[in-house]
Amino acid sequence: MHNDRTSCQPSLQMFGIKTPLIEPGDNIVQVLIDSMEKQGLQFRENDVLIIAESPLATSENRLVCLDDIVPGEKAREMAEEYQLDAREMELILQECDEIFGGVCGAALTITKGTLAPNAGIDGSNAPQGYVVLLPENPQKSAARIRREIKEHCECRVGVIIGDSRTQPLRLGCVGIALGSSGIVPVEDARGTLDLFGKEMRITRKAVADNLVSAAQLLMGEAGESVPAVLVRGAPVSIMDDDIEMPLFSRDECMYYSNIRKNK
Repeated sequence: MHNDRTSCQPSLQMFGIKTPLIEPGDNIVQVLIDSMEKQGLQFRENDVLIIAESPLATSENRLVCLDDIVPGEKAREMAEEYQLDAREMELILQECDEIFGGVCGAALTITKGTLAPNAGIDGSNAPQGYVVLLPENPQKSAARIRREIKEHCECRVGVIIGDSRTQPLRLGCVGIALGSSGIVPVEDARGTLDLFGKEMRITRKAVADNLVSAAQLLMGEAGESVPAVLVRGAPVSIMDDDIEMPLFSRDECMYYSNIRKNK
């Protein structure tokens, strides 16, 4: 669909960017620009680029060989409890902020301020015997990528580093933004009016998360080789600032606070 910002009918376009296999040390911006050229795409002013965390982390040398990991006693005990590889459990302990439960095959953690099974460590789309850790600092990565795109293409874009998560009591994964640059990731809708004129009191729009969820329809979760999606016409304002992802405190979070209360 053609997007016209002056039109009364909102619309947006999304383009999956298919790339070669991304290797440790690759310049992911150059890989994406080269791949876009082959597809007849180029960045335009106000585009938003969504990049999956695993290929980004791989390019940032966050690929770990499990044979290099020596699990400690705590890791071995918890690996038995959650039926995990003890070496992976050691990495989970190193990467997460807190472990507060789990099920067979997954330890439930808080990692980089958000809920994540196994500290976000991913064995899919990694070579046999390897796992990929989350990017060390997704916010800084997003800012760096946005600057590089601006230097290469001379246009302002927004960048979102995305991952997938399950939601409580829901089957399947949805998108979550780990970091962003050049956009407002969560818009405050408080004070606006609904269709019946009632004032919104608590609503905030998870803009970045919603864009990642939409992009995952094109990215997939397996061997699609689509590590990034270009979004055109998204209802966001592009800026030169980097706004940190706003997070609830643990006491403010309805899910976490009640889980803790009942433990």
